[in-house]
Amino acid sequence: MTAGSPRGETLTDRLRAAILRGDFVPNQRLVEADICEQFSAPRAAVRETFKELAGEGLVEILRNKGARVRAISKAEAVEITEVRMVLEGLSAAKAAERVTPEQAGELRRLVAGMRTAVDADDLDRYSELNAALHAKVREIADHRTSAAIIERLGAQVVRHRFRLARQPGRAAVSLPQHELIVAAIVARDPEAAQTAMQQHLRSVARALEAVPD
Repeated sequence: MTAGSPRGETLTDRLRAAILRGDFVPNQRLVEADICEQFSAPRAAVRETFKELAGEGLVEILRNKGARVRAISKAEAVEITEVRMVLEGLSAAKAAERVTPEQAGELRRLVAGMRTAVDADDLDRYSELNAALHAKVREIADHRTSAAIIERLGAQVVRHRFRLARQPGRAAVSLPQHELIVAAIVARDPEAAQTAMQQHLRSVARALEAVPD
């Protein structure tokens, strides 16, 4: 744990969060000395963090040039979404098998909040609830292997998802897809839940392809 960080939060957690917030932009060099100073961390810890984030696909380490934030192309973002389509479909099916009445209520509240956000044209709130809903499905599914891969892949395309979420009319397209996912999980219908999730992410992949570079 580094100085000034919340209890239990590692340097890797803090730098990952900074990259995902956009504090560091794609292709930006991560200067070891600057990161040491900014995060009050020793060089050894910074080097290890670079290696860990490189393993997650967020950073790339260049021979004799140090580290930089990895840029994810639109084509790669589409491929990642296609892989997520399979894994999140599995997660939705598992969630439908395991959902409790209390968890079903949580899903309903999340999707109701998403509708309120669409009606209010609050895209930031919609995006936040969208991420929370997908996370809740993973939690209910309780399938740790798929969840770990989904979260790693999702982190790599967070900038593309943010851009897509702000496309005019995108939230109105996405909302009924999420309502179908929730309805299938709450109905404890694994096949329908898997299909609804896969159709949603297929739509995301197509929308990503259409976003201008």
